[in-house]
Amino acid sequence: MPIPVIRTSAWIKVRNSKIHGKGVFAAKRIPRGTRVIEYLGGRITHAEADARHDDHDPNDNHTFLFIVDKKTVIDAGVGGNDARFINHSCDDNCESVIQERRVFIETTRVIEKGEELGYDYKIGREKDDPPNVDEIFACRCGSPRCRGTMLWPAKDPRKKKKAKTRAKTRTKTQSRSTSSRRAKASRR
Repeated sequence: MPIPVIRTSAWIKVRNSKIHGKGVFAAKRIPRGTRVIEYLGGRITHAEADARHDDHDPNDNHTFLFIVDKKTVIDAGVGGNDARFINHSCDDNCESVIQERRVFIETTRVIEKGEELGYDYKIGREKDDPPNVDEIFACRCGSPRCRGTMLWPAKDPRKKKKAKTRAKTRTKTQSRSTSSRRAKASRR
């Protein structure tokens, strides 16, 4: 039996968020394990997603792209629904579930009326990321458990301190190489 499309949801409302731009909030108490909404939009290849964002500011991470698999990306900027406004959170109350090459947002705990929905985007790191990639993908969730970035895996803060110490001892003639490549701005 085919899975029905969940374009809209009585469980949620979109409004301004303290985390970032618009957010998705519980319109009523949502039980744990509820499939709230499907992440919808144009289904494109990774090459098409990159081409659509070639002129995108490399220091701006804001897109509505969701990687489904090695072949498919959902661009919710084209034909998307309210799911595109669910913000990243390091202390998530939802998760994305991929089933039959479709993406659904499900709750991982009870969400009270008025509470903002969020899930961990876990945006993958790449070898050619620019040095400021953690700043580009900085997290704004405000959770006490915040790791400071939407990227995964999170960098070990102890390594950051060691790098700062090494940077201080570096001579002025030495410098870090920088990448002009735009960080892939896949939302999830």
